Amino acid sequence: MKILLKNKRAFFDYEILETFKAGIFLAGKEVKSLKNKRGKLEGSYAHIQKEEIYLINFSIPVYQPKNILGQVESDRTRKILLTKKEIKSLLGKIKEKKLTLLPLNVFIEKGKIKVELGLGKGKRNIDKRETIKKRESDIEMERAMKKMSF
Repeated sequence: MKILLKNKRAFFDYEILETFKAGIFLAGKEVKSLKNKRGKLEGSYAHIQKEEIYLINFSIPVYQPKNILGQVESDRTRKILLTKKEIKSLLGKIKEKKLTLLPLNVFIEKGKIKVELGLGKGKRNIDKRETIKKRESDIEMERAMKKMSF
């Protein structure tokens, strides 16, 4: 499994409760662009409509090998490929617990590009501050350990 894109902001803004792997419907030029690790997951989310899941605000710039204009829009909505049973269970969890469905990673698995979706609950500002404090204390501890080893 080779990770192409990560949504670091999702882990900061949301508490991820559960994750799912799913396929994504892409055009050929979008696949080439993603394999070059070009794309933006920040600010994107998944939306369920009529028993289908769509990824909104997932930006993939057009692949231009010789500066030829492409036919694919970079910010179009893309369909997520899941079974109807999985979609119904996700829909129930989202409505019941008021959760958000977010893309966490885009990766290659067995030659296919897939997306990892996470069910997340929004963090409050207090929780975000605690996350920052914990991260800073971990960095300080690592620095202290490095100084002691020399």
